[in-house]
Amino acid sequence: MDLDKLASDIKVWAQELGFQKAGISDIDLLDQEAILKQWLEAGYHGDMAWMETHQDLRIHPDKLHPNTCRIISVRMDYLPEEAGFASNLENQHAGYISRYALGRDYHKLIRNQLKKLGQRIEKEVSELGYRPFVDSAPVLERPIAEKAGLGWTGKHSLLLDKNAGSWFFLGELFVDLPLPVDTPLENQCGKCSACITSCPTGAILENGVVDARRCISYLTIEYKGVIPESLRAAMGNRIYGCDDCQLVCPWNRFAELGQQPDFQRRQAFNDTDLCVLLNWDETTFLKNMEGSAIRRIGHEQWQRNIIIAIGNAPYSLRYIDALEQVQGQSVLLDEHIHWALQQQTSQLPNFSDHTLTSKNQRLIRIVQKGLPRDA
Repeated sequence: MDLDKLASDIKVWAQELGFQKAGISDIDLLDQEAILKQWLEAGYHGDMAWMETHQDLRIHPDKLHPNTCRIISVRMDYLPEEAGFASNLENQHAGYISRYALGRDYHKLIRNQLKKLGQRIEKEVSELGYRPFVDSAPVLERPIAEKAGLGWTGKHSLLLDKNAGSWFFLGELFVDLPLPVDTPLENQCGKCSACITSCPTGAILENGVVDARRCISYLTIEYKGVIPESLRAAMGNRIYGCDDCQLVCPWNRFAELGQQPDFQRRQAFNDTDLCVLLNWDETTFLKNMEGSAIRRIGHEQWQRNIIIAIGNAPYSLRYIDALEQVQGQSVLLDEHIHWALQQQTSQLPNFSDHTLTSKNQRLIRIVQKGLPRDA
């Protein structure tokens, strides 16, 4: 068998299946063991306990899938045509959603295409042991992709490609074929520190090291509890994820739009007015988020994030009314509603000059006087 030709064919087949690039790496990840351990010991993973489990499997891929000796790493671009970066971030009355989550959840699509790639290789070699992964197991996908020549790790910890920036998803196909491996690319970040200085919460500590506990993506997506008050103002109107470190990266000037229809902005996000989004009841949320990665955070966490954005928005009586409508639903929400009301009413020199319902007035007095929330 001509393994060099097969490796070349695999990359062609990957592109035919919708991947923009594919590379091949070995399974030696021992150099990542100390890095992972130090990151975990520092507590930078926050509440993501799953990062602590199965560390051995992350470092030894062949234990995750027996007989694996090579990993085919693939890239699929996702930047939607209707990205609306500036319009969303500048409009404090609209919720900002990370660009990767505007369309359908990528996991199933990429996994299906990886499975097809495995089946295509199997036709060529008769017997093949393979298994696709897309965030579905303890896999160090970024170091693997880096070894496979798909890019280098930027200071924000994301993979970068000089022709595509960082607007892409990664996936892996574990195989038991001793294919020739690709050469890692040279890091091209140089002295640039735009991502570090632009992080709203200072979550990027040093080259490739991110403290998830301060990262807005972690706070809005992974973290289920009360957002620390010291970080709320910096979150602005970001209600699901944060793209700031990618937006300022010079290499993203070269990124092309994604070609997958599934990754385009869904209709439910044509109107991202904060009051409109907060007023979605759970049934509406679940319906509008069918097939979306956002669905997994649940309705309560979705509302929590929007309430913080309302607290950061310019004063509007609409917001006072909207907060009143959801008050009392849960302790978690009430914690953030109280803060949001404080932020909103602090912008009023004299709230009595405004037309407020009696309940609005009571809520504002409670906030301004620091009375118990059930007063």
